[in-house]
Amino acid sequence: MAKRHSRGGADAATRACPCGAGQPYAQCCGRLHRGEADAATAEALMRSRFSAFAVGDTAYLLRSWHSGTRPESLRLDPDHRWTRLEILGTDRGGLFDTAGSVAFRAHYRQGGRPGTLTEHSRFVRESGRWVYLDALPD
Repeated sequence: MAKRHSRGGADAATRACPCGAGQPYAQCCGRLHRGEADAATAEALMRSRFSAFAVGDTAYLLRSWHSGTRPESLRLDPDHRWTRLEILGTDRGGLFDTAGSVAFRAHYRQGGRPGTLTEHSRFVRESGRWVYLDALPD
């Protein structure tokens, strides 16, 4: 079973959600990570997946990955710390859509040095739920 661990010292009930939505983690992406709710849109899923990377929740990352592209396992680098998410744009992925994409820039620190990852991710509904499909090529 994948390990789940929290990074940072603040209590999960009051700590700001890593996704940047401005809500406490427990009431924001934490609800999705715990399985209490599903992401309503592709962007909400993108934000929840970024937060899962930030808190080290590999189980959620695997659950929210399309069955056709999901790896068997996932190991996160503990020295890679995701720090901030910028949504650059979305295409479809709303309440009544079955597919959509989200362009984003994710900021991180690794070995004390800052970096960014820019990606255009595709999302689809699988069994009625939004899941990550893959990244569009540059």
